[in-house]
Amino acid sequence: MDARVTTAGHETRPEEPFVNRRDPALALGPDGRPAVSRRAPRWADVPDATWNDWRWQLSNRVNTLDELAGILELTDDEREGLSAPDKFRVDVTPYFVSLIDPRDPDDPIRRQIIPTGRELRSFTGMMEDSLAEDRHSPVPGLVHRYPDRVLMLVTTQCASYCRYCTRSRIVGDPTQNFNRREHEAQLDYIRRTPQVRDVLISGGDGLTLAPKLLESVIRGLREIPHVEIIRIGSRVPVFLPQRVDDELCEMLGRYHPIWMNLHFNHPNEITPEVSRACDRLTRAGIPLGNQSVLLAGINDCVHIQRALVHRLVENRIRPYYIYQCDLVEGAGHFRTPVGKGIEIMEGLRGHTSGYAVPTYIVDAPGGGGKIPVMPNYLISYSDHKVVLRNYEGYITTYEEPTTYTPHDSAHCRYCQAKRPEPGQTGLTGLLDGERMWIEPADFEQIHARGTETPHRLQDPAKWVPLGVGPIEGRAGRPLPRLAAPEGARAVGEVAPPAGEYGPGEEPRPPEGAPTATANHELL
Repeated sequence: MDARVTTAGHETRPEEPFVNRRDPALALGPDGRPAVSRRAPRWADVPDATWNDWRWQLSNRVNTLDELAGILELTDDEREGLSAPDKFRVDVTPYFVSLIDPRDPDDPIRRQIIPTGRELRSFTGMMEDSLAEDRHSPVPGLVHRYPDRVLMLVTTQCASYCRYCTRSRIVGDPTQNFNRREHEAQLDYIRRTPQVRDVLISGGDGLTLAPKLLESVIRGLREIPHVEIIRIGSRVPVFLPQRVDDELCEMLGRYHPIWMNLHFNHPNEITPEVSRACDRLTRAGIPLGNQSVLLAGINDCVHIQRALVHRLVENRIRPYYIYQCDLVEGAGHFRTPVGKGIEIMEGLRGHTSGYAVPTYIVDAPGGGGKIPVMPNYLISYSDHKVVLRNYEGYITTYEEPTTYTPHDSAHCRYCQAKRPEPGQTGLTGLLDGERMWIEPADFEQIHARGTETPHRLQDPAKWVPLGVGPIEGRAGRPLPRLAAPEGARAVGEVAPPAGEYGPGEEPRPPEGAPTATANHELL
């Protein structure tokens, strides 16, 4: 029976069911049906049932210059990259290539998957195996770099191929794929290594495996008593959201606890199809995280990154890492200075929800592992090299790019539509020496708790550092004199002359006088 609402003196009427319009998984298109993303004209006549078949998507990936030229208006640089005989593998699902603006050479999705001539050029610090994974591999396909967790590479194949791929030395090469025998060797090593409690399945991308083969790997792990957590690192929900069907979610749900880290780099990648895929995974009880890579010309902008983390959280995906681009062959033109990542983190932390702020990571060259860029781990930062320390005390360096074209904020729609933050002026004035403190805009006019009584921190004098004094024209009213509390006497103190203190003349608090720390105040 329908719930009914009663109003005084009127007949009852059925209560309208609530529809959550905020849930991106429930987004509707203009026709009132579930929203869908753009489909390139090449596939306009493909039936929906076929288009939504993940096996069809994999079988119909585009990879040649001629195929891509029929979908995109290719640049000379892209033609050079696609024509290179020794290029890293190209394969793009019809779904993902359809998201690209065919006329925009700077489209952020396009730049991630279409090769250019620039990726054929070497750069300072370039390595084939920049993370030294092969050196930490006790059996083929298994990387044991951390004490209690291992990386299990179950395939070298992906749904599509990122041009900055860390494992481009093996990924995409069908002759180097892993088979059941190697999976068993990996599982046997984990069985014999009881300190391993956390296993990350990656590749390649494990979700491209045949369903029965993928389940056999996961079941093999779940049968090992000391394996507590199984994680899957995958970009399939981004490249191929059709793969996340009820069958996959039901299978994964049988082997909990399972976690999954996805890989979104730009808000344009989060489509209605992706939202529905992520909704299926979370409803199957799988917590989702995201690992982005900081890429020049794609997401090296705090406003793009903020839009991305907000879209992720809206889809119940926890922003986990922002990676500095690795020193891998072919990725030179994607690299940014480490300072750009620090700038982005400054623009996120405090400016948005804490659970929407990822950790900024440099995956240390030479096998040092993931190092957060923060004071305990950042030893030195020069104009060409960053020196880092990992959790073991291992010291490593990261070569900065010799060329970097700064983000073009004048033509970035995210920068032009940035969210206003009244009263937040940032650190610019401090860093250029213009001021010694930051005072929120309209500080004297802001009243606490909606009353006419100013908050105790609204006195501009509170913002002047003790012992420095007011800087002419900038400090507002002078600091009040600091008197010793009743019964206390500052030994040797001579009472200052009446009137205002001059710049730099304010005394420290007399001994025994309350301090900011004692009063829990912020100076």
